[in-house]
Amino acid sequence: MQIDTTPTLPAAFQRVAWSNLFAQFSEQIALAAAPLVAVLLLSAGPAETGWLQTAQTLPFLLLSIPAGLLVDRASRRMLMVGCEALRAISLMAILCLLATGALNLPLLAVLGFLGAIGTVCYSVAAPALIPSIVPRARLGDANRWLELARSPAYAAGPALGGAIVGWAGASTAYVLAAGLSILAVMLLRGLPTEDGLSRAMKRNLLLDLKEGAAFVASHDLLRPIIITAVFFNTAWFVLQAIFVAYAVQNLGLSPTEVGFTLGTYGVGMVIGALLAPLAARSFSFGIVIVTGPLFGFCAALVMLLTAWVQSAFLPALSFFLFGMGPMLWTISTTTLRQAVTPHSMLGRVSALIMTATAGARPVGAVLGAIVASRFGVEACLMVAAVGFLIQLLAICASRVPSLRELPA
Repeated sequence: MQIDTTPTLPAAFQRVAWSNLFAQFSEQIALAAAPLVAVLLLSAGPAETGWLQTAQTLPFLLLSIPAGLLVDRASRRMLMVGCEALRAISLMAILCLLATGALNLPLLAVLGFLGAIGTVCYSVAAPALIPSIVPRARLGDANRWLELARSPAYAAGPALGGAIVGWAGASTAYVLAAGLSILAVMLLRGLPTEDGLSRAMKRNLLLDLKEGAAFVASHDLLRPIIITAVFFNTAWFVLQAIFVAYAVQNLGLSPTEVGFTLGTYGVGMVIGALLAPLAARSFSFGIVIVTGPLFGFCAALVMLLTAWVQSAFLPALSFFLFGMGPMLWTISTTTLRQAVTPHSMLGRVSALIMTATAGARPVGAVLGAIVASRFGVEACLMVAAVGFLIQLLAICASRVPSLRELPA
């Protein structure tokens, strides 16, 4: 894939985009392989895969704020290098345990937790780094290319991970994931050294955190976006927690079919990213933002239909819609956050938003595990649909839909 950069999108941005592509491919292959390993090799059910999802998402809740405070104090380049190296180490550890036959569900969960630490730090540091290497007028384009760079990972990663586990075994999937993570580390190491690394070292951590929280809570555009994203992520991970076990045990899908179904999420992301410029020209900025929550609710209703209609097509369509609309949401809301937030606060603000939104992931995974164990997987589908309805109503009730363009 060639990133179509212009003189205003420098070579440093292209390195970040490529590292993002490799890192996301690595993560998606591993995330597709982990529940399949749990179900097929470790005899896990929906509740167990729900707890596995909880372990793999808990760092988003626990570590996003510490990562954001660190991002505003240290080299963002070196932080991204270190966290991606941690992901590679965790993947190689799983590979070694598989090779020796010593892997069990608790170890898989612990190593998934470690790998997710790398994802958290990378996800907080990258949005804070981009405005320092890309002009403000091109932030929307940069974010679109960044999302488009990782969309093939979401499209092909789960399908590839499922196919490799089904055809060549889990070890091969983890070899590929670890190799891609190492490539991402090498690309990140080539980024230029940042200036002004001591910009906040002498400031008080609690005051910095309070300042960032006050900024987000008082902002009439960022606040409803956070509320919407919290409900979206909670509902999304109620569904994610049980989907693989549900697809295999209730819908009768094979590992390859599960991977293909998960891969349609990435196909939707690619199409959403490609349609982003057309959407920006055709609709107001606020309407483009609302597209994500609307598509999310429609996708949840399609998934709910599988409780009565067993079909491989319906979950694939659902994941496609989950990818397409929220991709427009991600591009537009990231651009909005970067535009309205002072550069010195980007790490803290990004971390607070990630804590409130991505931190909802383990909450959703726990909720999915509990509901699945007590009421069955069909009840999880209903709970997810209700959550997606709430997030749509939350954003529609705010000032965001009335935005004509990116605010000054």
